[in-house]
Order: sequence, then structure tokens, then C-alpha cells
Amino acid sequence: MELTKRYDFVLFFDVKDGNPNGDPDAGNLPRIDPETGEGLVTDVCLKRKIRNYVGLVKGDQPPYEIYIKEKAILNNTNKRAYVALDVDLEKDTGKRKGGDKTDEAKAWMCKNFFDIRTFGAVMTTKINCGQVRGPVQLTFARSVEPVFTAEHSITRMAVTTEEEAVKQSGDNRTMGRKFTIPYGLYKAHGFVSPSLANQTGFSTEDLELVWESLLKMFDVDRSAARGLMATQRLVVFEHESVFGDKPVQDIFARISVKRNNETAPVRSFDNYSIFLDDSPISQIFTIVKA
Repeated sequence: MELTKRYDFVLFFDVKDGNPNGDPDAGNLPRIDPETGEGLVTDVCLKRKIRNYVGLVKGDQPPYEIYIKEKAILNNTNKRAYVALDVDLEKDTGKRKGGDKTDEAKAWMCKNFFDIRTFGAVMTTKINCGQVRGPVQLTFARSVEPVFTAEHSITRMAVTTEEEAVKQSGDNRTMGRKFTIPYGLYKAHGFVSPSLANQTGFSTEDLELVWESLLKMFDVDRSAARGLMATQRLVVFEHESVFGDKPVQDIFARISVKRNNETAPVRSFDNYSIFLDDSPISQIFTIVKA
């Protein structure tokens, strides 16, 4: 079914003794706002987890195939649209192959790839399938308080080569570093546009899959580096109209977070309470009127 209402949502998730999103330009340190000390997780990281969840539970098959995935060759994927449309790209001499069939190719890609019709995609490669603006968008997640980054020494008892074994004279230890956040509660905001959804074919069934992914994505994405991560609360605001009933800043202002113990260091979600209109939120998943 087509979407007829706008949705805005707030996602709370936490990390314990892990690195939720390392920065490759900073030695894979957890991302932190240098001025406030608050932890950051990029929207790209969150979308990756949604993609991984959908690809896993749906078997990476149309209409839930994933376009942006590891080792994907995008030109080869784009070419599939023209093969399905029975278009001979060998006769196309343009710089970007596709010509007047680009819109049809874009529609085919939206129909078959979940992440394209959800998040959008730029498919203007050599084999051109156009650009898609996705109806579901996410902000960076930001921790509700400043986080502390811990650095740990780690040991590997094995070595890589015989030369290393001789050099270490029987002491086959290799030292390394690991960075974790002892605990952090993060908050991200998201938006669902029905007008854009109707352009890409994003349906109410797809929306339900997005909610499911946000609730369960950490359960299928375990890693020693990421520690213990979990979705703690997902609050969805449902509007009555396509363009929304209230400004988004007023809606998000209805959510507040309170720390239960102001003196002890926070090491679990039990140290926080989350409120909607001054009432505590006890359910992990809540849908309310905007």
C-alpha cells in the first residue's frame, strides 16, 4: 500500500564496552564531537546496519535485494536493469549509457532494490540509471552525554612469519591497541516522506520492515569490536497528512532523557529514563500521534 502519512522518529541505542563507529582517519577511534565530547555515529553506519538486516532476513533477493553491499560492482548491477528492459547497451555510444531509457531503468532499480527505494541512490555511473531521492532519511546519532574513550592493550600469541618467531626469541606476542566506550546512550532522528515514497514505490510493507530493522539490526550484527549494542527505544510520530501536522522541532522536543543517578558513572541503560510528554516510555517500540 502507498504511504499517505508523514512519519518522524527518534531512535535510542546504546553501546557497552565497544566502539559503535570507528573513524578510519583517526586510527579507528570512536567518533567524538571534539568540542562537546559527545559520541557520534554516522547516518551511513546506521543505514549499513539496516541494509545488512534486510539482506539477511530477505535473502538478498528482489524486491528486497541490496544495491550498496560489499564488493558490489555497480556498473554490472545497473546493467541488469537494461537487460531486463531488453535494451542493447552495445549500440549506445553515449558517455553514460542508457539514453532515453534511463527513467525506465530507474523504476526497475527501485522496484527490485530495497535500499534504493528506501534511502535513494546516485546511479549516474557509466551505465546510467539516474538518481533517486529516498523517502527515509537519518541524522547522525549523538550520545545524550559526553562519552569516555578507553584504550586497551591487546596481545596475539601467534606470529605471522618464521622470521618474526626467530626475532622474538620464543616470546611470540604481538601487541596492539583497542578502543572502546565503557558506556554510551545514543539518540538519532529519522524522517519518512510519503511524497518521495510514492515516487520510489516505497510501501507500507517496506516501512514496517524499516521499523523491524531498527529494532533488531544490532542482534544480527555482533562484533567483538562493537561490544554490546542494542536498540533501547524507538518512538515513531505519525502525522495525519502527507506534509505533516506540526514542525519537527516541536515534535522532537516532546522527548526528554533523565539521568537517574547524577553522581555514579553510567554503565547501563538502567541509569537513564526516557520520557514522552513527561511520561516514562516503557515500551521499546511506540507509535504516537504527532
